[in-house]
Amino acid sequence: MAGILYAIPTPLGGAAADALPAAALVTIRTLRDFVVENAKSARAFLKEIGMPCAMQELDIVVLETDVLLHISKLQKGHSIGLLSEAGCPAIADPGASLVAAAHREGIRVVPLVGPSSIVLALMASGLEGQRFAFCGYLPREAEERKRHIKELEERSRRQRETQIFIETPYRNDVLLGALLEVCSPGTSLCVASDLTLPSEQINTRKIPDWRGARHTIGKRPTVFLLLSVNR
Repeated sequence: MAGILYAIPTPLGGAAADALPAAALVTIRTLRDFVVENAKSARAFLKEIGMPCAMQELDIVVLETDVLLHISKLQKGHSIGLLSEAGCPAIADPGASLVAAAHREGIRVVPLVGPSSIVLALMASGLEGQRFAFCGYLPREAEERKRHIKELEERSRRQRETQIFIETPYRNDVLLGALLEVCSPGTSLCVASDLTLPSEQINTRKIPDWRGARHTIGKRPTVFLLLSVNR
C-alpha cells in the first residue's frame, strides 16, 4: 500500500506550534520522511513542533533532488511531508512537480491546514474576494514592470478581479513606487506586510491616498493586491 504525500504549511513568522492546528501537528509528528525547500529551516520547524524522535532519525531531503526518488519511497509505503520554507508548498513556493508526480502515480495527496500569506492578505484587504488571480512576481526591468502593472489594472477593471502579486523584499519600495506612478486614481491598493507577526501591517487605500501617505515598506515579506473598478 502506497504512502501519503502530505503538503505541510509552515509559519510565516512566530511560533510554529501556534501557526498550525493541533490535528495537523499530530499528523506531522507521525512522519519520518520529509522533502523540503530548505533543510535548515525545516529542521528548526520540526524541532520546534516537538517531533517525538531525535532529528537524526528523520530523513530530510531537499526538494531539488530527483522527484522519482521520492515517488519510489511513497510507492514502497513511506508517507512523506512536503515542506516549504514559509507558507504553503506549491503556492508561490516549490513543490508542485512532486505533487503532480504523485497524482500521476495514483498516490494520495493530503493538504494540511496552515497559513497562506496570499489568502490571509486577500481576507484582510477588503477587495473583491469572489474573483481574484495570483500573478506571482512582476518583471524586474522598470519599463516592462510598468507595462505589466497597466495590464493587471486593465484586467482587474475589465473582470472586476483582484490581482495579487509579491516581490523580493529588497525591491518592495521600488514596486510600490511603480504602482503609485502607473495606477489610476480609481484603483484600490492593499499592501500586507509581515503577516502573522507582531509587526504586521495591512493597509488598503485608493492610489491618491497612497501618494499622499509617503508610505515605505522596507525589506519585509509583503503581498500586494489591487482592484480597479473605474479610471
